[in-house]
Amino acid sequence: MALRKLKPRTAATRFYSISTFEEVTKTVPEKSLLQPNKKSGGRNNLGRITSRHRGGGHKRMYRVIDFKRDKRGVPAMVTAIEYDPNRSARIALLQFPDGERRYIIAPDGLKVGTSVTAGSDAEIQVGNALPLKNIPASTFVNTVEMIPGKGGQIGRSAGNSLQLMAKEGDYATLKLPSGEVRKLPLDCYATIGIVSNGDHENISVGKAGRSRWLGIRPQTRGMAMNPVDHPMGGGEGRSKSGGGYQHPESPWGQYAKGLKTRKKKNQSSKYIVKRRK
Repeated sequence: MALRKLKPRTAATRFYSISTFEEVTKTVPEKSLLQPNKKSGGRNNLGRITSRHRGGGHKRMYRVIDFKRDKRGVPAMVTAIEYDPNRSARIALLQFPDGERRYIIAPDGLKVGTSVTAGSDAEIQVGNALPLKNIPASTFVNTVEMIPGKGGQIGRSAGNSLQLMAKEGDYATLKLPSGEVRKLPLDCYATIGIVSNGDHENISVGKAGRSRWLGIRPQTRGMAMNPVDHPMGGGEGRSKSGGGYQHPESPWGQYAKGLKTRKKKNQSSKYIVKRRK
């Protein structure tokens, strides 16, 4: 999971870095676990752009991931660690004794040939999935459910993990990657370990074209526009809205820094012990 820096033979490769992919053991994905992945280009069902700066990019097939880990008590063998273009983490291919194969998000340190299990009586080892009530405090977990049986929702991206702080009553207290501390039901399943490919955050894209490969289109700064096009446009030289200071905001006037967008009457607020800020 190291990074490789390219020699600066061209201007584009001067700051370019890529993953070494040394942990990847199989380059051809499992055909039975692939699905078409249609791109929206940031447009909704009416054809209107609702998410800007999206479009193009390389074609991808979706890898069906087992977030629920609902094949309980059956040991599975890790047959391969694979690259997934749809996520920052690596994925692991599991082979069950009955011949069924499933993908899971690969934790750091999971090796080919290891046996992993999901269930309340599973051992505390990397790759095993257990309910939070059976996991010791201070353990680092990933792919954690927020509602029992719904499947892992948090702690899924590269290098992420949640730390189990305490258990009290029907709830476990976990520290999220953002720093937020919140309660989750003890029956929620979690996978032991830290998500693989932790060096992903250190990758330098290096050139504009590489962002286009990922389906990310160019974005023009508001301050580079005219007043008719953006609230922060205009002015002689660099200025916020024609010379006077103005808080950074979107083209439609919503503040970009510090504005709280969370609903004040959100039902889940009672489960948050400590905010991330």
